[in-house]
Amino acid sequence: MSQPTATIAQTDGRLGQLLKALPTIVADIYHARTERHRAQRDAFAVFGVRCASAGLLYLSQIVLARWMGGNEYGIYVFVWTWVMILGGLSDLGLGVGTIRFIPHYREGGDKAHVRGMFLGASLLSFAVGAAVAVACAGLLHFFKPFDDAFMMPAYVALLCIPFYSLSWVQDGIGKAFAWMSLSMVPPYVLRPALVLTCMILAMAFGLPMVAITAAAAAVVATAGASIVQAVLMRVRVRETVGKGSRSYDFPLWLKASWPLLIVNASELTLQSADVLIVSHYMSPTDVAIYFAAAKTMSLILFVHYAVGSSVANRFSALAARGDKDALNSFAREASHWTFWPSLAAGVGILALGIPLLWLFGPQFVAGYPVMLILVAGFLFRAAMGPSEFLLNMLGKQQISAVVQVSMALSSIALNLLLVPLYGLIGAAIATSLVLSLGALANSVAVSRTLGIEVAVWRNLKRAKRENA
Repeated sequence: MSQPTATIAQTDGRLGQLLKALPTIVADIYHARTERHRAQRDAFAVFGVRCASAGLLYLSQIVLARWMGGNEYGIYVFVWTWVMILGGLSDLGLGVGTIRFIPHYREGGDKAHVRGMFLGASLLSFAVGAAVAVACAGLLHFFKPFDDAFMMPAYVALLCIPFYSLSWVQDGIGKAFAWMSLSMVPPYVLRPALVLTCMILAMAFGLPMVAITAAAAAVVATAGASIVQAVLMRVRVRETVGKGSRSYDFPLWLKASWPLLIVNASELTLQSADVLIVSHYMSPTDVAIYFAAAKTMSLILFVHYAVGSSVANRFSALAARGDKDALNSFAREASHWTFWPSLAAGVGILALGIPLLWLFGPQFVAGYPVMLILVAGFLFRAAMGPSEFLLNMLGKQQISAVVQVSMALSSIALNLLLVPLYGLIGAAIATSLVLSLGALANSVAVSRTLGIEVAVWRNLKRAKRENA
């Protein structure tokens, strides 16, 4: 009996020490006293922004679904999905490339290339986005690939693409400088707030609550948020690196970024293939139900995104210094920061799943089984930590590209196979399975090429051996 008593006493003692030290820990993180504390603060900042974004986005989507009805809301979801795909590809991979290059230039004191990449990547992404929008408008006009109900909302939504592409690059620039609020508040908080505001004004002026109205609101919101972000970021960059000459190295940037573009394209395919294939085989209302369930469950991914966004530039900086021990330790910590909050979030979201879906409308509750299936894939991905960020930041982007392309193709194939057979359940199974296999492949690649173990269970075993 004495041993259990001692163990309990030790546990109570450790808990007491932790509680006493908690104010100091919080102060260290808030003031970013070390680089580790700064990464933790950035992760909390990103997660906070994404939580605020989730609330606004969720509210706006609920309002749209309630006001528009399942059919019109499903049409809007379809055209906005295409905006995310085309806008996310129009940056040519520079949105992620800036996170790799800018910290490297800053470590070397090369301010001219920092200024050049900021301006060059921003202008190029907007120009490519505009060209893509014009080309897609031509395709819509000559080939008419969609039903008439989709055509006018699609034409209007194309105006979002250049601004969406610009915001994608500016998001990467903000992360490269570790300006998490400037990086994320405009696209993830201001944009959904503007969509909601525009829809409220549209209703006040008596405009019909249909997909084309929502698409127009999206144009105003996307353009407004990206312009505000561009102005603020220009001021911040000047304050940081000053005025002066600019150096451009587009051949190097684009050469290094094309695998990142492939990764990004594959990630967008993973996020969108299920919705687009469901829209092909099923009704707009079914698309709306699936989208609501998937987006509700994907709130878990905010943790993964928050941690990855806050540590990516740190991975690049540590690699530039050649500090492998610090890199290994930091990567293992990042894995724990990713998984355990994701697990807690998953349990909480599932517990509230049916009431959350009911907010969209009574028929949306039918999407709850989709949530139960998707949570397995999201949590398995979280258990692998930010492995894809490690590959992309440490020069292994070709491996990451191969994995992501394989996942994207598998997602398309499995959704085409399972959606006609099992409907929304088939889409959820396909997505969850692909996410799990892709995360495992990234983890194995990190272990074999970089010698870093990021899987949570491996780190738990390591900690147990060290404490034995």
